[in-house]
Amino acid sequence: MKRLKTALAAAACLLSLPAAAEEIGQIGVDWVGNDIVIEAITDPKVPGVTCHIAYFERGLFDRLSKGNWFEDPSNASLACRQTGPITLGDIDRGRDGEDVFRESRSIILKSLRVKRIFDEANQTLVYVAHAAELTDGSAKVSISTVPLYQPD
Repeated sequence: MKRLKTALAAAACLLSLPAAAEEIGQIGVDWVGNDIVIEAITDPKVPGVTCHIAYFERGLFDRLSKGNWFEDPSNASLACRQTGPITLGDIDRGRDGEDVFRESRSIILKSLRVKRIFDEANQTLVYVAHAAELTDGSAKVSISTVPLYQPD
């Protein structure tokens, strides 16, 4: 019985994980292997919305020369659009919103996140890309909105 409860708890955790990203492009920015990575993220709770995020990924030579092996910059750019009929699922409607995507940017202390906040008064989904750090927050933020109204 205990194993069944553990398996059910693990399955519930997996179902509540933020969306996975699909790499759709990569741009080399210099000769040492640093790249800009572009990923597509489909909102798992709002079918019909896709976000594209671009971020910097350090190459091996850059990591060797600077001595910081385990960390990438927190910079990111975000654009979200309606890519099909939008259906609002069971989303968090609180002021803090909820994570749509999360990716580690260092071994344990830093992650790149995309959060969704529902602006009910303006019928708009607000997506915010930001870094979350355990000890030193970052002011590097990118924002995109998707209106929910249907044009006539």
